[in-house]
Order: sequence, then structure tokens, then C-alpha cells
Amino acid sequence: MVSLTKYRERLPILGKLKPVFKSKQATYYEVRMREAYHSFHSEMPTTRIWGYEGMYPGPVIEVRRNEKVLIKWDNQLPQKHFLPVDKSFHGLMDLPEVRTVVHVHGAKVRPESDGYPEAWYTKDFEQTGPHFEREIYCYTNRQAAATLWYHDHALGITRLNVYTGLAGFYLIRDSLEQKLNLPRGSYEIPLMIQDRSFNPDGSLFYPHQPPGGIPGVEPSITPGVDGETIVVNGKVWPYLPVEPRKYRFRLLNASNHRFYRMRFDPVLPIYQIGTDGGFLAAPVKLWELMLAPGERADVIVDFSGCQGKHLVLRNDAPSPFPNGTPVNPETTGEIMEFRVVLPLKGEDTSCIPKELSPVIPLDESRVKVRRDLRMMIQRDEYGRLIFLLNGKGWHDPATEEPYRGEVEVWNLINPGFASHPIHLHQIQFQILNRQPFDVARFNQTQELVFTGPAVPPAPNERGWKDTVRTNPGEVTRIIFQFGPFTGPYVWHCHLLEHEDYDMMRPMNVLSKKDGKKPGRLEIR
Repeated sequence: MVSLTKYRERLPILGKLKPVFKSKQATYYEVRMREAYHSFHSEMPTTRIWGYEGMYPGPVIEVRRNEKVLIKWDNQLPQKHFLPVDKSFHGLMDLPEVRTVVHVHGAKVRPESDGYPEAWYTKDFEQTGPHFEREIYCYTNRQAAATLWYHDHALGITRLNVYTGLAGFYLIRDSLEQKLNLPRGSYEIPLMIQDRSFNPDGSLFYPHQPPGGIPGVEPSITPGVDGETIVVNGKVWPYLPVEPRKYRFRLLNASNHRFYRMRFDPVLPIYQIGTDGGFLAAPVKLWELMLAPGERADVIVDFSGCQGKHLVLRNDAPSPFPNGTPVNPETTGEIMEFRVVLPLKGEDTSCIPKELSPVIPLDESRVKVRRDLRMMIQRDEYGRLIFLLNGKGWHDPATEEPYRGEVEVWNLINPGFASHPIHLHQIQFQILNRQPFDVARFNQTQELVFTGPAVPPAPNERGWKDTVRTNPGEVTRIIFQFGPFTGPYVWHCHLLEHEDYDMMRPMNVLSKKDGKKPGRLEIR
């Protein structure tokens, strides 16, 4: 492990991307994916990264609700990957080594602009995947103000491309947000939290093999990669000087595999005002905040009364979560430091509203389909772990084919020992509850026998979500309405090593014009 001084680097404030042009009809951006060298820490040589606009993280893309946005995601990357590419699965041996496709995580878009894993393309679009349809993606942004993010989603190498730096914030604004009198301007700060490991020469370290090695495959995919340092906005263990007033932070867990269970030391409350898909109905006061990979939390922290204090944002989530190796309290147990050392520039007139935005529960009486969907672990021909959804992999035909406009409940069954953050494309959902079950009996007979009552989601989970933590030994129930678009989408685990092999499934959203038998279906 490279030894680096904590809280020596000042937190970077991420810049906003400027459009190429803007008209009444649309706003047009061009975003180049480029190789560059980035300074993660002053005590370490610069690091080769791949970044949107050559930046780590990519620039913030900020849009308005209902604003039509066109983006050309331009691949200008080298033909050779600098991280270890395993070509032993998904037919990757026959594909170009460096491929990209961008997914705006949480966006409601047509399938051709969603970042389908097989809509990949190479430099200058010279080669394209079987689902590639267009060079310029269209985002209509017909959804509430929310913290979204964009990242690479290419089949079989998502874990590597995101690890190199291909990720950034995508923020949707609307009139309701503007009326809430939240901290704004320099007092609103996006925070992208990741973990990374480095070689002594400053280069990114990513393992060639899982522990113990895999005979016959070099390099080989690993079941999960956890970094040895914590990186926020592209700096290792940074600090942020703040005024004694309220700040709004957009928190994103953009790690490949690591969960974060965060709290302030000394103790300070966190007021969560939003989830993945937008505002909660009312703020929730928290003393600790959990984020799985892919999840976001919109929070307010009030530093008034903390003049002169240095507060550390700590993490105590084991990895894999929740039954894995405890964090090292001196390294991955610390995220960043907030120094309340700046003078107050003026009166803080912002507020923590008592009410935010109504979250109307979806009506379970409208549910037409309930699906039981299992998380499974098997071994492949090399003895490697392979993670599956309902016993099927990416190349198996789609079995989830919901109809646009219909409401479904998915029972996500996790009989394993680790939590999987499950992400659905195109839609936002609500968490109904979680319920423990007899894992040993289920693994033997596939029979669900519950061992306790269903527990409603935590207050800060009672908003719109696109990624949900499915805890081991529990059934996690989510409800949602499909639409507004039809076509091919995906759902998957957002542990990126799991997503790549092979915990991702195609999902076809159909039109009712295709015909639909009435009545409730139970799909097991």
C-alpha cells in the first residue's frame, strides 16, 4: 500500500460542462473521453486516467426539467486498455479491447440513448456493437429535480472503465427545488466517493487475479475489488474548509464494490432531503448514512456552532457488506475532513424545509405481476465465482418483459452472505419492505419460509429510488410502474465486478398493443 498523508489535499470543486450551443429547441454538448494524467495526491506521481474531457471525475452536467439535451459522447481513447482485461467470457475475445457506451444512471430515456451494454463503440465510432443506433444521445429530462450520474456501461469492462475515471454528475433542476430555499451556489457541493489503490509509481492498481489465482486464465476477473484509499472528487482523503453555516452535499457512492456507512466525528447530524430519484416528502435527521454503490443521497449539514472544529467523515461498513472484512479505521475508515475555519461571509438565510415534495405511494391494488427473482452464486468451468439473477446470465433470453404503464412488484430474494445493490434502468421505484426468511431451507428446497415480519424501509429510503440494497437473508420488495418508453433495457447488480460477470439481465418493456392477458400473474 502507498502511504499518503491524510487531509493534505484540498477538495476539488467540480466544474460544470458548458454546452456547444443552446437554443429554444435543445441544448447540445460534446463530451470527449480522453486519456490524461491526474494528481490524486501531492505525495504521489501523477496517475494515468481515462476521463470525460480528460477530467477525474468528469464535469458536472446541469440541466433543467423538460429541457431537451443532446450529447455526443465521443470516444477518443487508446486502442489498448491499461488495466487487465479478461477476455474469457461474454465473447470478449472477438471484440475490440477498448469499448465505451455511456449510461446516465437514473434517467428516463429511450433505449437507444440509455447506454445499453451492447451499444458500445470504439474510437471515432469506427466499430460498434449490435445494439448501437446513434452517435448523439437525447435526454428529455422529463422528471423531477434529482442527483443522477453518468458512467461507462460497456459489456464486460464496466468495472475497468469506471475504475479508470469514466464517471461524472448529472444534475436535474426544477422550479420546486428553486422555491425550497436550500443552500445554493458555493454552498452546494457534489461529492463523488470512491476507493482506489495505487502502485508505488502512482499508477492505478487493479488486480490481475482473484486471491489464490485462476489457472488457465490470465488476467482473470475478480469477485470484487476494494481500494486501499478513499478518493473524493478525485483527491485521496481531502479536506474542505467551510463556514459555520448550512451546506448542501450531493453524495454519490461511485465505488466498484465498497459500501459506505458514514457518520461525523465529532458527532453532527445529517439531514437527508433526497434519494436517487429526487426529494423526500420531508427531511430525515440521521446520525449515520448508508450508501451502496450507485446510490445517491442529497443532504444538508449545518456547521453553525462548530467554529474552529475539524470534523472527519468516517466509514465503518465492512466489505463485502455486511459480513466481510472490517474497515481499517486509519485508512478506509476515513473519507474526508471538514474544517470549520472560514469566516461567515454573510447571514445564512437558507433553511432545512419542514416539507419538501410529496411522495405518493404506488397503489398495490393496481399490481398485475409479482415476480420472485433470486440472487445466485455458481462456479464456472475455471472454478471462478459467477453471480446470477434467477439463475440466468446476460446472454440468456430476457425473462422480464413488463408492459408499459403497468405496475409490478419484484420480490428480490437474497440467500447469500453479501448485500447486492440492484439497479433498474429507465424507471424509479419505491421500496415496500424487507422480510427475513429461512436461508438454509430456501437453498435446499427453493421454498420461502419467513422467519419474521416484513419491515418497512427506513425513513430516508421512502422516496423514489433506482438502486436498492438487498440484504442477505431477506426478501426486498419494490414496486414500480414501467414507462414511459418501450424497448430493450437492463437490470443488474451495481457491484461492478458482479455486473460484468454475470449479474445483469436484459429487460424488454413492451407495448400493450402486443396483447396482454388480464388478471394477476405470479412469476416464480
